[in-house]
Amino acid sequence: MKKSTLIASIAFAFVLLLSTNTFAQKFSKLDASPLDIAYLRASRNETPTAKVIYSRPQLKGRSLDKLAPKGKVWRTGANEAAEIKFYKDVNFGGKPVKAGTYSLYTIPGDKEWTVILSNDTDVWGAYNYKDTNDVVRVKAPVQKGESVEAFSIAFDAGKMFLAWDTVRVAVPVN
Repeated sequence: MKKSTLIASIAFAFVLLLSTNTFAQKFSKLDASPLDIAYLRASRNETPTAKVIYSRPQLKGRSLDKLAPKGKVWRTGANEAAEIKFYKDVNFGGKPVKAGTYSLYTIPGDKEWTVILSNDTDVWGAYNYKDTNDVVRVKAPVQKGESVEAFSIAFDAGKMFLAWDTVRVAVPVN
């Protein structure tokens, strides 16, 4: 009886030790630029036309020009280059684009932004960007609006809107 109680106690302690180890994992803190997704769809129950996955950097008192320099290719968000998936063939800014997944880059400017779809996917930032992999380049005029702290992408009325600080650009997608 004593022997079986001892064995049961040792087994219980061993199981307790293993389960404590399982629950002692360290999880990373919330990313400074959280990941977000924007969808373009005709209705909630339909397959989307497009989906953008991107990280949302925040101004936090910094200048937009420092975070997304004018005249330079920008990853359109933070961390990995933004990714856009078209579930069917579309017109993007008036140019035909086949269904598929692309990296979404931009070149900010004072009066317009250049919006780029690239075949070079799953890339970190824009450090290794190659214009030879561009699928389309579209010019989008800059409009001004209320300040937006965190970079944002949204679809509305057949357009993809990019907004950060007081800058807004829109690209028709249909």
